This record gives sequence, C-alpha cells and structure tokens, in this order.
Amino acid sequence: MELLMDILKITIPALLVMLTALLLLRNMIKNDQDKRKQELILQNSRTVIPIKLQAYERIVLFLERISLESMLVRVSSPGMSAVQLHSALLTTIRSEFEHNLSQQIYMSPQAWEVVRNARSNMIKIINNEMGKMPEKATGMDFSRSLLETIMGMDKEPTRAAIEYIKTEVGRMI
Repeated sequence: MELLMDILKITIPALLVMLTALLLLRNMIKNDQDKRKQELILQNSRTVIPIKLQAYERIVLFLERISLESMLVRVSSPGMSAVQLHSALLTTIRSEFEHNLSQQIYMSPQAWEVVRNARSNMIKIINNEMGKMPEKATGMDFSRSLLETIMGMDKEPTRAAIEYIKTEVGRMI
C-alpha cells in the first residue's frame, strides 16, 4: 500500500504538470493561429480594397460614358438619320456594358443591380423616344428629343446610379 501511495505522490503532480503544459501549449497554438488569420485578413484587405475601388471607378466611368450627353457628343455625326443614331447609341451602350461586365465580381449585388437598371433605363428612354420620331427624322431631331426628355427628368438614370455608387464607396472606405 505504501508503494502505491509513493507512486501516486509522484504521478499525480507529474500528470498535473503535463496537463498544465498541454493547456498552455494549446492556448499558445490557438493564439498563434488567430494572429496568422488576422494577418492574412489584413493582407487580403490591402489587396482586395484597391481592386474593389478600381472596379467602382470603372463603373462610374461606364455610367458617365453612357449618359446621353456624353454619348451624343461621341456618337452623333452630321447627316445621321434618327435610325442610325438610335442604332449607334444602343450599340455603344451594349459594348460599354460588355466591356465592364467583369466588374460585378468586385461590387455588391445591390450596386450591380443599380448599374444594370441604369443601363436598362437608358435603353428604354432611347427606344421610347425613337418610337415617337417620324419616319424621316434626322439625328439632330432625335438628339434634341432625347435631351429634352432627360432635362425633364428629376435625375438621369446614370446620375442616380453614380450617386448610389459614391455612397457605397464612402461606406467601404
């Protein structure tokens, strides 16, 4: 019995020391893993945030490029018919949109939806005004009609989308 007590006197403290060491080691490893995760997140944010900002910048540029004033200056030329101008405007919007499709990866779903709605609304405005034009209308007549329609609106769809994007970027920074 005395031998058993001597063995217990030696093993119990040894087990307590071993358990303490294991707990300390486990906590140290967990803290180290947490620290590495935080460093990885910080490093990732240093990489991702500039890319996201660049995507938002490109989308604002896209929205500026599909605003009616901007497109009419770039696309219209003297002697164009309303049909030709209509086709050129729609082609410009589609090509600009396709060129910027990949930016949706870096944007929130809500922001991308706002951009898509702005594009759709611009196409709708262009198509609606074209529907009101007489058959032999000139590009100038069509341009004038489009500009009058836009001026009659509270906000052009692209302006509203740009404001939304600016607000979202402000929250992100």
